[in-house]
Amino acid sequence: MQHAHYTPVSTTATVNNQQILANDWGTLTKYDMTYVRSDGTEQRFTREAYDRGHGATILLYNRDDRTVILTSQFRLPAFLIGHHYELIEACAGLLDERDPIQAIRSEAEEETGYKLNEVTKIGEIFMSPGSVTERLHFFIAPFTREIRINEGGGLAAEGEDIKVIEVAIQEALAMIEAGIIIDAKTIILIQHLVIKGICLPA
Repeated sequence: MQHAHYTPVSTTATVNNQQILANDWGTLTKYDMTYVRSDGTEQRFTREAYDRGHGATILLYNRDDRTVILTSQFRLPAFLIGHHYELIEACAGLLDERDPIQAIRSEAEEETGYKLNEVTKIGEIFMSPGSVTERLHFFIAPFTREIRINEGGGLAAEGEDIKVIEVAIQEALAMIEAGIIIDAKTIILIQHLVIKGICLPA
């Protein structure tokens, strides 16, 4: 097998018709599509896509103590398929028309209690492109005890009941290995810190 630089292939598709199936917290739409296949032939099919807007996520780290700030909370979709434990995650939230940096600063303060100074964006990633339109903006930020201005926990009015936990980066890696941390965005952010040498295990 030859190893060569791969250039993403552009796609051609046409939306023939669309039907909104649900429109509450987000919008679920059914699309009648015509797609031009790689061999040039056309194929018609239907697909459904869920649009709830875009979001942002951030992992707070302390390089000296080699720790990260994570959250733990109830997640309905995970619960519905038999995961009856809170999910351990990096802080995250929807943009709701806000600038991604503005949104993630606000979410970090609401969820973790830390008022951030330096914030670094590391990319934008589709988390479930087969069914959800959301593009997630990924950030990291250093933290110290001095910048924590409240206990966090999220907004009770929005049904949030968030626990804030500080975990050694080494323990976080072990939790991924053991299947305790199973949230994709959180795994990506933890591994980014280690791969880039930003926050390394002891």
